[in-house]
Amino acid sequence: MDFFAVPTWNFRNIYGLVIMHHGRRRILHLNVTAHPTADWVKQQLREAFPFDEVPRYLIFDRDTIFGAVKGFVATLGIQAKMTSYRSPWQNGVMERLIGSLRRDMLDHVIVHNEVHLLRLLKEYQAYYHQDRTHLGLGKESPLGRLSEVRAGPEAKVIAYPRIGGLHHRYGWSVNPASDRLETENRVA
Repeated sequence: MDFFAVPTWNFRNIYGLVIMHHGRRRILHLNVTAHPTADWVKQQLREAFPFDEVPRYLIFDRDTIFGAVKGFVATLGIQAKMTSYRSPWQNGVMERLIGSLRRDMLDHVIVHNEVHLLRLLKEYQAYYHQDRTHLGLGKESPLGRLSEVRAGPEAKVIAYPRIGGLHHRYGWSVNPASDRLETENRVA
């Protein structure tokens, strides 16, 4: 898990917390707040790992909030693994996720408030899980992505907008006339 800061239109910082499963690069939980506290992080951990769905390990950096949460993590039955001081490469998968989140979306939008940022992050999470491919996963998405076969010579490539049109997913159209009409209705 890790924090990241996002400036808003009025230069306030909103902090995002992301908890990720390293194996399939799945985002398990994300949330935002203007004032992160240890109690808020504990609540996020409760929401991320309900009932008996706790991982064996949780990797986080030496942020002071995470230090205060370390004892709570142990009560959940999770072994805390703190990275060394100023060593972001020790949690490289999470650092890569936050970098991708910035490059793919946050560098291109102006965030208004916490509600707006959370909505954007949820849209990005859906895009990240279903559409965004990863070299570390053999060019698959975290939830798996089947390749499409062209249905015939009349099939056309169609674009499905993601994250408000910042990214697209492409697929084959079987009936170009009905797909064009469907796309026009979706835009209107």
